[in-house]
Amino acid sequence: MILIVTIVDIEVKKDCIERFIEATRFNHMNSVREPGNLRFDFLQDRNDPCHFFLYEAYESEEEVEKHKSTEHYLRWKEKVESFMNRPRFGTPTEVIEPARLDEWSRWVEP
Repeated sequence: MILIVTIVDIEVKKDCIERFIEATRFNHMNSVREPGNLRFDFLQDRNDPCHFFLYEAYESEEEVEKHKSTEHYLRWKEKVESFMNRPRFGTPTEVIEPARLDEWSRWVEP
């Protein structure tokens, strides 16, 4: 099984932090509901409040492409682009562990 994990690196303008967080929370809450999503973590650098990361894990490339065509992703992408100091970039990674799909726990709403 090939799992697709990308770490997205984002640098936001200082005066846009709160609006970025609000928009990205909306994207997160909808992304974790996608059937092929395994994780969608939204992280902020402890040493630089303008620096954020998204940790996105999907079951397949097909599920990644589905995500990129969802209304919530397209809305997020359009809304936050002007908040960024530089273009965001994703680092595709090779999953070593957990290697099997049944070892991944899915998001569960409280």
